[in-house]
Amino acid sequence: MMGVFTALLSGLLMSVQGVFNTEVTKQSSMWVAAGWVQLSAFLVCVFAWFLTGREQVGLLFETKPAYTLLGGVIGAFITITVIQSMGSIGPAKAVMLIVISQLLVAYLIELFGMFGVEKQPFEWRKIIGMVIAIVGVVIFKWE
Repeated sequence: MMGVFTALLSGLLMSVQGVFNTEVTKQSSMWVAAGWVQLSAFLVCVFAWFLTGREQVGLLFETKPAYTLLGGVIGAFITITVIQSMGSIGPAKAVMLIVISQLLVAYLIELFGMFGVEKQPFEWRKIIGMVIAIVGVVIFKWE
């Protein structure tokens, strides 16, 4: 149950953050806003690290496979693309498309066992669920 709550909270926070970041971008620039997001996130993480346990930072550089350390780089591009999509098509449509994209890619990662994730069998019901989600976006966008 905690996983469900955390996922719902994550979606809530991502939507609010996207709106905030888009507004900051309008008043500054894309790179200034994205830089601020990453810097402020870093500061929160450092603060939390001081409060919670102070694991050895050096362990980070022993991470295997090393490409998994690219999460922060990907995070910067996530920030930029969320800002751009929300600014051009609005928060609701952007979030719907973002979630569908996340769902599709996550399913492909599971299906093919990519990046160390346990491989899952193909299931038609998951494809049908994605198709229903896409139809929902079309209905939502319908004017």
